[in-house]
Amino acid sequence: MLHCFINGVETLDGFIAEDKTQISTSWNSKEDKKRFVEITKRAGVVVMGSSTYETFMRPLKDRLNIIYSRSKKFEGVEMTNDLPEILLQKLEARGFKEVAICGGASIYTKFLKAGVVDTLYLTIEPVIFGQGVKFFNENLNLKLSLVSEEKTPSGALFLEYKVLK
Repeated sequence: MLHCFINGVETLDGFIAEDKTQISTSWNSKEDKKRFVEITKRAGVVVMGSSTYETFMRPLKDRLNIIYSRSKKFEGVEMTNDLPEILLQKLEARGFKEVAICGGASIYTKFLKAGVVDTLYLTIEPVIFGQGVKFFNENLNLKLSLVSEEKTPSGALFLEYKVLK
């Protein structure tokens, strides 16, 4: 069975960016950057929306990059508009065992609402924006179970939650 997880970073007040154009690597810790690379390379597949991809503007190395977009096209990545469960079936048929959902808010929300996310890897950084882009763009009523927690030297928290289904 394919393991689908969300990997995200947010501020203490629950924002993933100050606006849609801001990349998280402009404000997150080096520990979070390292963790992101490790777990997304382990998965082998990263899925994100076109706005998130545009903050990187290049495919992430050593990973299959799948981008959700209704109209935009990018070089060196696979484009999709599949329902989450269909995309995961296709990836499993191709032999993948894990998929990292890497943002933004609409993609996180889409996959959680579809009920296909097993795990949430969340970094909470000691930063406050006060306003910006929330982690989710719709109300969700989900129950989670804390699996692990780790405080980093920079003061960030690494949290791992199991999504209860």
